Amino acid sequence: MPKATLTSKGQLTLPKEVRSRLGVAAGDQVDFTIESDGSIKVAAAKRSAAPLFGMLQPTSPGGISVEDMDREIAARAAADDQRIRDQKS
Repeated sequence: MPKATLTSKGQLTLPKEVRSRLGVAAGDQVDFTIESDGSIKVAAAKRSAAPLFGMLQPTSPGGISVEDMDREIAARAAADDQRIRDQKS
């Protein structure tokens, strides 16, 4: 069973096994829930997408049409197919 030691500042370092199981990394938050029987549950805090708002900028001022997207997808798929065929030869 993984163990952690409480520092004089009241901090814990979650063992790697626990971090992996929770799917958390540096800077992520965890939630603690105290159950009626006194046990404590630890879970990864749900992340909001709000901080991501506005990160991506449109590639062109008017956007891109569905037809243009379809053409680009088809072109890239064809290029991938050709690359795979060339690797098999």
